[in-house]
Amino acid sequence: MHVTVERFFISPGHNFFGRRSLPAGTHPTAEPATIRCRAGWGIEGDRFYGYRPDYNGQITFFSAETLGVLRAHFTLPTLSEGVLRRNVLLGGIDLATLIGRTFTLGGISFAGTGEARPCHWMNHAVAPGAEEWLKGRGGLRARILTDGELSLGATELTLAEKIPQPDHPARFIRERTVELRFEGGV
Repeated sequence: MHVTVERFFISPGHNFFGRRSLPAGTHPTAEPATIRCRAGWGIEGDRFYGYRPDYNGQITFFSAETLGVLRAHFTLPTLSEGVLRRNVLLGGIDLATLIGRTFTLGGISFAGTGEARPCHWMNHAVAPGAEEWLKGRGGLRARILTDGELSLGATELTLAEKIPQPDHPARFIRERTVELRFEGGV
């Protein structure tokens, strides 16, 4: 399907994450024309790059369509996309359909891990009530599965497979247990 990568946002530091009882940080947000995605690491130059192995929020996406509705709802026609602190503004797809799915965007593979849930800071960065309004519309968190460079503009998004979810955690673990054999009697 055709989608449009409208904007990128990266920041070298955290303005909101881990700052619940502190004032917001003042790290600038850059808006590059391309971003370099690194499998298992994140986006080069971003605050979550190398944060921890297999972090579920190596890259975040926000819907361009939701941004339009948010601006209208709060009567903020010039609200900057950057205040939402998501990495990619993407148009042309319902991001919720990517949760639990692997997909390829612009030749790079991602695993949609869950909603990018809004935090209380949205009430300050956007408007009072924004945190509640954004619940269920906060965007998508994903892991980066392959390296590559993502550029602004129209591109293809291809859905791959649904990520297997265990119906019972104990069975899921048991089915994936491997037998280790050591040579030489050890």
